[in-house]
Amino acid sequence: MPKVTVDGQEIEVPAGATVLQACELAGKEIPRFCYHERLSIAGNCRMCLVEVKPGPPKPQASCALPAADGQEIRTDSAMVKKAREGVMEFLLINHPLDCPICDQGGECDLQDQAVAYGRGGSRYHENKRAVTEKYMGPLIKTIMTRCIHCTRCVRFSEEIAGVDEIGALYRGEDMQITTYLEQAASHELSANVIDLCPVGALTSRPYAFEARPWELKKTLSIDVSDAVGANITLHSKGREVLRALPRINDDVNEEWLSDKGRYQVDGLTKRRLDRVWVRRDGKLQPADWAQAFGMIAGALEGDTASIAAVAGDLLDAETMFAAKALVNACGSQLTEARQTGMTYDVSNLAAVNFNSTFAGIETADAILIVGSNVRWEAALLNVRLRKAVKAGAKVYIIGAEWDPTYPATFLGSDLKLLNHIPKELGDVMKSAQRPAVIFGAAALAKGALPAALKLVDKFGLVKDDWNGFNVLHISAARMASLMLGFTLPGGMGDVAAANPKVLLSLGADEMDYAPYARSLKVYIGHHGDKGAHHADIILPGASYAEKDGTYVNAEGRVQFAEKAVFAPGDAREDWTILRALADALGVTVGFDSFGELQAKMIAAVPALGEEGLAHYGALPTAGSDAKAEGDIAGYPVKDFYLTNPIARASAVMQQCSDELLHGADIKEAAE
Repeated sequence: MPKVTVDGQEIEVPAGATVLQACELAGKEIPRFCYHERLSIAGNCRMCLVEVKPGPPKPQASCALPAADGQEIRTDSAMVKKAREGVMEFLLINHPLDCPICDQGGECDLQDQAVAYGRGGSRYHENKRAVTEKYMGPLIKTIMTRCIHCTRCVRFSEEIAGVDEIGALYRGEDMQITTYLEQAASHELSANVIDLCPVGALTSRPYAFEARPWELKKTLSIDVSDAVGANITLHSKGREVLRALPRINDDVNEEWLSDKGRYQVDGLTKRRLDRVWVRRDGKLQPADWAQAFGMIAGALEGDTASIAAVAGDLLDAETMFAAKALVNACGSQLTEARQTGMTYDVSNLAAVNFNSTFAGIETADAILIVGSNVRWEAALLNVRLRKAVKAGAKVYIIGAEWDPTYPATFLGSDLKLLNHIPKELGDVMKSAQRPAVIFGAAALAKGALPAALKLVDKFGLVKDDWNGFNVLHISAARMASLMLGFTLPGGMGDVAAANPKVLLSLGADEMDYAPYARSLKVYIGHHGDKGAHHADIILPGASYAEKDGTYVNAEGRVQFAEKAVFAPGDAREDWTILRALADALGVTVGFDSFGELQAKMIAAVPALGEEGLAHYGALPTAGSDAKAEGDIAGYPVKDFYLTNPIARASAVMQQCSDELLHGADIKEAAE
C-alpha cells in the first residue's frame, strides 16, 4: 500500500486509490462537481485541483490522478486556492444568478462551493450564453442554461441504468446536454439524475416551486412500491408528504431509487378514504364507526369463527400481526397474504427468500432468471445484475422477452426447460464458481418452485460461503407475512372454500372478489381503489407514510419505517381499527398500544425485532419427481407505474404510464 503525505500528514492508502480519495482518507474536504463515487471518472470540472510533488509545478485534478508512494499533496497552498477560485469563476461565467427561483436553492453544490472556494466578485462583463430548454419527460424539469457539463447524468444513464438516453451535442461553448432527439427519458431510474445534478439544471418537475429544503420535516422510511425495500426519506410540510428521496444503504439500494418509489407520494393525498362508508340499498353511504362495527358483529350472528382476513401488498408486519391476532381470537385460522392466488409451499422460508442478497448477487458469475421481468419488478436489483455482467457474469432467461439493459440469452418461455436443462446453460452453471438462480413471481404462480429447487443440487448453487437460490417477490409485505404465518396451504382457495361471513380486506386491491359475493366485505385501507369498490363496509386506514411499521424485503432484511404525517379526516392507523373491532366482537387480542402490539409480535417472531437480515436456515431437499410445466407468456407487472393503489391515485404516475409506456401525447393548455 502506497504511503502519501497530505498537508504534512503521512497516511497509507489502498493500491489503486486516487489522490482525491487519499485526501478524503486524511480528513480533507476536496470540492468536486463531476466526480462521483459510483460513476466513472470524467475529470472535466477541474474543481478538485491540488498541488502534488513530485510533479509539474501546476495544480492537478486529484480525481483522475493515481496516488503513488512518496507523493506530497497540498490541498491548502496559495496555488491551490487561486486555481480553485479561477475554476469557480469560469464555471459561473455563464451561470444565471437565479438562486431565488431555483429549486436547487438551499441544497446546491454550486452554491455551497462558490461560497467556500470562490472569489468575492466577478470580472466578467460580456453577454452570457443561453441554452434552449430540453424536454426530458414528466419527471425531470430542465433549465440547461445552468448546466456546467459535469456529465454525471450522462454517465449515470449509460453505466448504472444501462440506457443511452442522455448525451452531449456540439463542442466548446456550444456544448449541450440533451436526451436523444429531445425525447422523454423513459427508463425506471431516470429521476436519479436529479439527485446527481450538482446545479439546478435538472430538477424535479412535480416538486417544482413546492418548498425549500429548510421548511421540510424529514422522516426515515421504507419504499413499499416493490419488494426491494429501498431506504428513503420522506420530506413533509404540514400534513402532506411533498417528496421522497433515497437514503444511502449499500446493502439495499446504494443511493438510488426507482421513479415509482420516488414519485408515487403525490398519490398519498388523492382519492383518499377519510371517513367510514357502509353499503345500503346497493350504494355506499356515510356512516360512523359504531354503525360499521355493529354491522360486522351482526353479520357474524354469534358465529365469530366465520371471519377471514386477506392482506394487501403494502402492509406492515404489525398490521398483519394484529389482524391475525383478531382472526385467531375469533376462533378462525383464515388468514392469507398471497391475494392473487399463489399457493407455493412456505414451510421453509429459505426456499422463498432471495438468499444471495442484493449486494451478493453482484458477485455471481452465472445467473439464470426464471419468470421475472427484473427491470419492472425490482428495478434496483437490475442495477446489481448489470454490475455482475460487467464483471463477466453470463445471464440466461426463461420467460417472455424483455429488455434487460445487459447482454442476456433468452432460452424460451416454456418452463419444461427446467426439467431438461439445455447443454449450454448446464455447462455454464456447473462450471461457475458462484452460480445463481432468480425465480420470479410468474414462475411461482405456475407452481414451478419444487422443480426449481432441484437446480440447487444440479447446478451446485449452495457452497460454503454462497447460496445462489433466490426467489424474487414483488410485494413489500410478502416476506413479513410468511414470517408471521399469515398463509394457508391452499392459499386464497382455502379462504373462498370456507365461505366466511365476514371478509376483512386489509388493503387487498389485486384480489378477485367474485367468490365472496355472500360475504360481508370489510375494506380497511387508504385509497378508493378496487377493494373499496367491492366493499360493503369501508373503514379508512393509514398509508405507509402515516404509521410506524416493520417491513421485510425480498432478501429477508427487517427494516423499520417511521410515521411522517397524520392520516386525513377520520382515517386511523390500521392496528387501532382492528383493536376497536376486537372490542365490538367481544374478543381479546392482548394489546392496547402500538408498543404492546410490537412487543407481542417480536415475542412471537423474534427475528422481526432485529433490523438486518433474518436467518431462515438451510434449503429443503427437493423432491425427485418434481416437474415444471406451463408457459410464461407474460409477467404479473403489466404497467410499471401503476402497480398499487397509491401509484394508481398519483397524477404523476398516471402521466408517466400514458406518456412513457403508451405513447400518449400530452397536450399543452393552448392545445
